[in-house]
Amino acid sequence: MSIPVAQEIETLLRAAFAPTQLDVINDSAKHHGHSGDDGSGESHFTVVIESAAFAGVSRLQRQRMVNAALGDIPGQRVHAMAIRASAPGE
Repeated sequence: MSIPVAQEIETLLRAAFAPTQLDVINDSAKHHGHSGDDGSGESHFTVVIESAAFAGVSRLQRQRMVNAALGDIPGQRVHAMAIRASAPGE
């Protein structure tokens, strides 16, 4: 049995970034019946993450770091993911 995508996202991000804050929000219900809704209830997410790993890193590079840590989840297993990544104190 596979684990929920939100739990997998959280596990991967905790391992990659040791975040001081991490919220993985399933927004799929807001997109029911829209493009990209595959009926799984796990198609759209928002990730809010704060980590020292993002200090001095551009917004674009932060997005790339998060996407890289998540492997095939964004774009293949999840239709859409909003990422709000920050360093502590920002």
